[in-house]
Formats: sequence, structure tokens, C-alpha cells
Amino acid sequence: MNLPFPKCSQEEANLIIDVPIKKSAKKYMRVTDRKTLRNKVVKGTFRNAIKETKENVAAGKVKEAQELLKRAIKALDKAAQKNVIKKNTAARKKSRLNAAVKKLALKK
Repeated sequence: MNLPFPKCSQEEANLIIDVPIKKSAKKYMRVTDRKTLRNKVVKGTFRNAIKETKENVAAGKVKEAQELLKRAIKALDKAAQKNVIKKNTAARKKSRLNAAVKKLALKK
């Protein structure tokens, strides 16, 4: 493989090639980094809420599961609003969580 600079490794060559030259491209990379970080935070929030709800459903804790379901729905709605996930994905996840909690509540 022909590397752009003869005395560098493949990893160094990739770093050299991936660096933008234009000012607008550099700005776009900074913007992308900020958005990626924000999206990770939002995703982590709703994933944790879903996980905690599922754990309480599995443990058979109805009250806690219902409270956490509200938090999960709120987090999913915010993620859909910020276009981190699509609104149909949020609706599907909410529906499945709600069905699980409802099934648990009807058992007790």
C-alpha cells in the first residue's frame, strides 16, 4: 500500500489524511463532536431508564416499575424530540415497556 508519507505507519497516515484542511470543515468536525457528545448523554439517559424499569419488572416490584416507566417515557420523548432516535422507535419502546409493566400490575 502506498502511504502518503514514506516514513510513517498506517495509523499515522490515517491521522494525517483525516485532518480537514478548510476552516469550515474544521468547524464542522467540532460541531459534530459536540452533537455526538450530547446524543450520547441523551441516549444513556433513556437506556438507563429502560434498563431500571425492566429490572424492576423482572423483580416483580410494581410501584417502582410504574414510577420508572414514567421516567423512561419522559426520557424517550425527549430523545425523540431532539432527533436522537426516531419518533416511531420511541413509541415502540414505550409501548413494549408499558405492556410489560401492565402485565406485571395485572398479575399482582
